[in-house]
Amino acid sequence: MTPTERALDFDLRKLDVAFYADPYPVYDALRTTEPIKTMPDGSLFLTRYRDVQAVYRDPKTFSSDKTVEFGPKYGVHTALFAHHTTSLVFNDPPRHTRVRKLIAGALTARAIAAMEPGLVRLIDDLLDQAAARGEIDLIDDFASAIPVEVIGNLLDVPHDERAPLRDWSLAILGALEPALNPEQEARGNRAVADFIDYLVTLVARRRAHPGDPQHDVLTRLIQSEADGERLDEAELLHNCIFILNAGHETTTNLIGNGIVLLAQWPEQRARLLADPALIESAIEECLRYESSNQLGNRIATADTDIAGVPVVRGTPVTLCIGAANRDPEQFEAAGCFDIGREPNRHLAFGFGIHQCAGLSLARLEARIAIGRFTVRFPDYGLAGEPVRAFRARFRGFVKAPVRVG
Repeated sequence: MTPTERALDFDLRKLDVAFYADPYPVYDALRTTEPIKTMPDGSLFLTRYRDVQAVYRDPKTFSSDKTVEFGPKYGVHTALFAHHTTSLVFNDPPRHTRVRKLIAGALTARAIAAMEPGLVRLIDDLLDQAAARGEIDLIDDFASAIPVEVIGNLLDVPHDERAPLRDWSLAILGALEPALNPEQEARGNRAVADFIDYLVTLVARRRAHPGDPQHDVLTRLIQSEADGERLDEAELLHNCIFILNAGHETTTNLIGNGIVLLAQWPEQRARLLADPALIESAIEECLRYESSNQLGNRIATADTDIAGVPVVRGTPVTLCIGAANRDPEQFEAAGCFDIGREPNRHLAFGFGIHQCAGLSLARLEARIAIGRFTVRFPDYGLAGEPVRAFRARFRGFVKAPVRVG
């Protein structure tokens, strides 16, 4: 199929197995032939870096509020609708500003630095377990265990109550896929309801026995009630869910994608082993090359245009972060994985007022996890073909067998 044919045939709601395995040839074709593509449902799909960034820069014209979009998708009386229209990421100021301020206040540079010793201990323990086994599943046995512990600590969830967190998160995020089947929808609604039931109990306990608001995000959100930045009960509960979701799956993907990429690009792994100081730029390149979050969404609040293309008020716009981060107009040799790339102004964490509030924490987790994994196991290799999750929005693996012995 030619690039033009790929672009003409593209429909985000009808994706094939080949796309999930490797979407980048399709993104390249779209960027070359139809960078602002009108989809069959009338929405726009953007693949150029400059267009994606321009929309991010204008949150007033391009809203993050999903009330209109998610009503038909989920139904306005469902748990998924209540969650995704209340959480931080899918709202505009002033609600967005108020909630972000409260969450960011617990994710200061000092607070994140204080997490590093505990992270090192957690990761070294996981590496000891991996060494004892000789072969592990990179996702289940390593990557996914790290953010669950970190976010569990941020919310001060008792360790013996953390078992359901990952499954809840996967179910809720899975319901954000462009094409939603009935099973995904039912699982997502059930996960929100179960998570809310649990949080009601957790919040009641925390009100009775507050933690340290400098480190305990839940206590910080609860105490905001007395500080003029009040969250109602729904905002409190749904943004606790958001904190888990935002910090869990994307970080799991970042760690998994990064370790697999270094196995697939052995010369880059050799560079990192020879110069461990490259770990920070290596993390940025992992974020660019295999962006954990591939898609963002906005809706036009007024008649406008994108790069001269008219956009009617009410038009949904999909920002293809994965395509923008491989745009050759922005990145030299964009299709090459280069851990020393400079500059590297990728959009993996978004841009502007909605840039990820936890980006420094995600970078810390990835730096320690990937850096210590490669040093501990310099000759690690894939023990089988990694299995991609069948998701367009969140790019990562569900299985990745790795030999470390």
